[in-house]
Amino acid sequence: MPQARVWTKMADQLIVDMRHGGATWAAIGKELGLSRNTIIERGRRLKAALPLRPAPVMKSRDEDGLDDPNRPPLRPGHPLTWGLLTDAPFPEGEEI
Repeated sequence: MPQARVWTKMADQLIVDMRHGGATWAAIGKELGLSRNTIIERGRRLKAALPLRPAPVMKSRDEDGLDDPNRPPLRPGHPLTWGLLTDAPFPEGEEI
């Protein structure tokens, strides 16, 4: 049976710091000489997450050309179309 890994405070801090800096799990694993999956598991236990991305700046409809009837389709997850699906609260009323 394999031995349990003993994690040091220095390794834990490196995982947290690199992840908050935007490093991938694979890059952190390479730095520590461990597998990506080992680092993912430890990072999740440490709650090491990527920094929050700033919200995208919405352009006006005229700038985006959204009113143009000949515009190409919007990409999947575009804030305009995705917002139509997710912004409204769940309707109250009849129970299913």
